[in-house]
Amino acid sequence: MKKLITLIIIAAVGLALTSMRKRTTTIYMVGDSTMADKEKLVESPERGWGQLFPTYIDNSKATIANFARNGRSTHSFLAEGRWQMVQKQLRRGDIVIIQFGHNDSKRNDPARYASIDEYRTNLLKMIKETKAEGAIPVLATSIARRKFDTNGEPVQTHGGYVDAMKEVAAFTKTTLLDMNTASTEWLREIGDQESTKYFMHVQPGVYSDIPDGKKDDTHLNEKGALQMGQIAYELILKSDCEPLKNLLATHPSITPVYTTHVPNYQ
Repeated sequence: MKKLITLIIIAAVGLALTSMRKRTTTIYMVGDSTMADKEKLVESPERGWGQLFPTYIDNSKATIANFARNGRSTHSFLAEGRWQMVQKQLRRGDIVIIQFGHNDSKRNDPARYASIDEYRTNLLKMIKETKAEGAIPVLATSIARRKFDTNGEPVQTHGGYVDAMKEVAAFTKTTLLDMNTASTEWLREIGDQESTKYFMHVQPGVYSDIPDGKKDDTHLNEKGALQMGQIAYELILKSDCEPLKNLLATHPSITPVYTTHVPNYQ
């Protein structure tokens, strides 16, 4: 009888270890519209860089759960219970990429506005609670808006929020992907006119969701989302976050790969 029990225990442990080896890591993405999945793939060309980030990871090792949503700030993401939904699902070894800042500065919108002090506090909360679940937080500064001065130089539009995130990253020793600096340098390289091809500059009569066309220098089309994903990929390769680096594709896909795991919440 003892021998039988021993064999059962050994078999159970073996199955558990096999299951652990097969489990893929989940990369959670929390942030705003520049990162978010977009549902209207035919009616509008708008895409978030998180939506296309599977193009740059080894999808046999990791799954992306993109919880980023349009218009969210650290304040609203917490107030609406969205962060709590992410926290409840975290498992040891998962990755959480946190990108906010586009909407935190909107003083005229109390539902979204977070002062720089509150912004720091909210980031610290997310980092602390991610680590408490055995997961790994990664901070990503806001991508640059497409705005140039009269000399053709990119203009910063995020106030002190980018620097505040850098300070939090340094204080907590959290990996930082400085998307803002890298995307600003990229805009400088390609210039004012060429950069319109990557943002939501849409002619009238092309898409049913925006029949009158649109000129939007914040949000990305597929080409822009892939470019920002490429920037994130290169920053991760240079980072000190080995667990995340190990999930990257050795050779990113030639064709765009979209997220398939859509969180079940609005």
